[in-house]
Amino acid sequence: MDQTVFSDACAIKNKAILRGYHRSLVVRQISIWGLVFCVLFFVGFATAFGVFEIPISEIYRVITRHLWREPTGLPELTEHIILNIRLPRIIMGLLSGCGLGIAGCVMQGILRNPMASPYTLGISSGASFGATLAIALNLSILPGAYGIVANAFAGSLAGALLILAISARHNASPVFMILTGIALMFFFSATTTLIQYFAEDEAVKSVVFWMVGSLGLADWTKIKLIGAVLAVSFVLIFSRAWDLNLLSFGDETALSMGIHVKRIRLFTLLLSVLLTATIVCFVGTIGFIGLVAPHICRLLIGGDNQYLIPMSGLLGALLLAGADLFAANIIAPVEIPVGVVTAYMGVPLFLFVIFRKLR
Repeated sequence: MDQTVFSDACAIKNKAILRGYHRSLVVRQISIWGLVFCVLFFVGFATAFGVFEIPISEIYRVITRHLWREPTGLPELTEHIILNIRLPRIIMGLLSGCGLGIAGCVMQGILRNPMASPYTLGISSGASFGATLAIALNLSILPGAYGIVANAFAGSLAGALLILAISARHNASPVFMILTGIALMFFFSATTTLIQYFAEDEAVKSVVFWMVGSLGLADWTKIKLIGAVLAVSFVLIFSRAWDLNLLSFGDETALSMGIHVKRIRLFTLLLSVLLTATIVCFVGTIGFIGLVAPHICRLLIGGDNQYLIPMSGLLGALLLAGADLFAANIIAPVEIPVGVVTAYMGVPLFLFVIFRKLR
């Protein structure tokens, strides 16, 4: 009799667990598709927003007709504003925010630390250092307009590779990698400040504006490059989502499940660095997106990387593009650097996450 009661209790408990699991899957899928809808709506809303008002219906009409290479029947000025001025900036913001959100999610997962992000690991500050060399001292890898971009890309990669080299030499833990990244961040920041101190006033203004980030120089060539790197990186990272789930339980548990911990950590970290470096070298150092977006998504849907990675990218896209829309229009025609807005936006969100975890 007791055994029968125990079996019935176990069956009831298993059914409750299955119901809870299926309910959580529904919530995750609804959350992701809801963010997809928000992104699509935001494209039309943000493109319509400005001094020259354009109906949202005309915007989607121009986009769809342009994709199918059909005439829109609208004035050339309207098409020019949509396709060459507003839409590139919005798409650039969405792609950059998506990439930073994914990179931050991966870094927090593989290092098992909520403070891990492209900014705290020294990747962004390395890009600032490289760009400062090109702007203030005219020391660039490539000549011409892309000298700043090349230097920023090389600086971010140099910082990340230095962290990996030090960590590999000392067989370091994830905590050691984060501390090394913070130390490099302070080193790059101090060196950048020293260069600015001896630079000319115009160079200092250019360095400061680049460091706080801007989407004002967006064009379709840059968008295609960032989009290609984002697509390839996302596919490769998402293919390792289950391995990242196992890493969250600790290295020993992952090893017991047949996961090559060091190889997976190095592979996903390099992809995140490549993605971050590609974005930062075009838009500047934009903080808090890669730090806050994964935290918010983790509170909403949990830590399953099969859902957490794409949702972090979608939320990061909305946060950055929304911040840029606010920065460009709040005191128009004066434009506030988008990095300032993301900082003001990210600080209260991050404090909320911290207090939520403490409770």
